[in-house]
Amino acid sequence: MTLYQAILLAIIEGLTEFLPVSSTGHMILGSSLMGIQSDNFVKLFTVAIQLGAILSVIVLYFKRFFQTIGFYFKLLVAFLPAVFFGLLLSDKIDQLLESPLGVAIALLAGGVILLFVDNWFKNGSIDNTDDISYGTAFKIGLFQCISMIPGVSRSASTIVGGMSQKLSRKAAAEFSFFLAVPTMFGATAKKLFDFYQDGFVISQEQVNLLLIGNIVAFIVAMLAIRYFITFLQTRGFRIFGWYRIIVGGIILILLLSGYDLQVI
Repeated sequence: MTLYQAILLAIIEGLTEFLPVSSTGHMILGSSLMGIQSDNFVKLFTVAIQLGAILSVIVLYFKRFFQTIGFYFKLLVAFLPAVFFGLLLSDKIDQLLESPLGVAIALLAGGVILLFVDNWFKNGSIDNTDDISYGTAFKIGLFQCISMIPGVSRSASTIVGGMSQKLSRKAAAEFSFFLAVPTMFGATAKKLFDFYQDGFVISQEQVNLLLIGNIVAFIVAMLAIRYFITFLQTRGFRIFGWYRIIVGGIILILLLSGYDLQVI
């Protein structure tokens, strides 16, 4: 992987991790179009740069992470379903990650749902994440488990889950961001531990790529979050639905034309 490719992948991660468009689908498409061959370091890189994206949430919502202990308990309650199903279905999830076709189908299906979600849940009465109950947090956590299907999008599933529980678009998006911190940190830590157990050693050059990738992902994710909240409040999800359909369609066309999409 070159420095140029690492920066572009980090930009893709930062842009797509918190938008309802599937970072997995974009990573597959982006890496394939750049001709990046999947290997141990590439897999490590795509996981490790999530730490930069996580940090952007903590920085943007710094005060929220240092208020009441109840905030953390609600995140824990919402996080637990992902822990349970993640461990239970780990092998199956890895198999699904090997299928670009499955990712394309998930992108298309999710896109169709986002075309209508604004009409389905347009009277959200909870506009502050502090007002979310433990029961609501748990239900949103169950919705998050749907995103274990590659291409669904963790952001999309949790935001739609929040709106189904009477959260406003803004509150649903913010809780999705908060829930991303333990979820992505846990998934990243597990992957890094797996690499460590396998005895994988990286060079100084690769360490530099990881540092640059995290910095780029951090900056881009901060901008994406700020823009997304404003856009979501005024425009809704429809444009993201059409975008997902276009990206899913592109992946399908490439697959049908015999293009070898690399899964990373």
